[in-house]
This record gives sequence, C-alpha cells and structure tokens, in this order.
Amino acid sequence: MKRTSRDLGFEAEIFAANLLKEKGLTLVEQNVNFRVGELDLIMMDGEYLVFVEVRRRKADRFGGALGSITPTKQKRLTRAALAYLQQRRLMDKIPCRFDLVAVLDKGDQLEAEWIKNIF
Repeated sequence: MKRTSRDLGFEAEIFAANLLKEKGLTLVEQNVNFRVGELDLIMMDGEYLVFVEVRRRKADRFGGALGSITPTKQKRLTRAALAYLQQRRLMDKIPCRFDLVAVLDKGDQLEAEWIKNIF
C-alpha cells in the first residue's frame, strides 16, 4: 500500500521529535493547528520554547528544506506561534525560537539536520 504525503510527513515528524529528544529537548505538543497556520513540533530546550518546522525531502535541490522556508511560510509560522502563546497565556513569559529539522529521505533510511534559529 502506497503511503500518502501525510503519512510521510507524520513519519518525518516522529523521526525529528526522537532526534531532538536524544539531544535533550522535551516534546510539549505535536501538530498544533490554528486558522493562521500549523506548528509541527513544540519542544522545550532548557528555558526556550522551540517551534520546530519539519521538512522532508528526497533531494537537496532547489535550496533544500531550508530554502522552502519562504517569507510567506515564516509569516504563517510566526502567526501560529503567536496564537499558541496567546492561547496558553505565555506571551512575554518565555523565550522562544524557531528551529528546522530537515529530514532527507534516503530510501531505506532517514537522515536529519537540525538547524537552530532559522529566522
């Protein structure tokens, strides 16, 4: 049975969450949706609340995963993060950052690169 892009994305998010847990981060929430956008992973890294965008690619062409974080995508992520902070009453109470986990699909295995402070 062929896996859907949704299945592949979810698999990449689990892979990324496990990688970041190994690096000492703690998973807070996954796949949080707001009208203004979606947050793939929300994690704690020490005192920082980290909004993690997960991108899965088969190749690193066309700028790769980092190149796919366009100004429009940045705006969507920022709006979703602000909605999250407002809903949880965390505005001005916790330092935050945006990270990227670029998951490269090598066919039989996944590889990942974690990039902190993508914007």
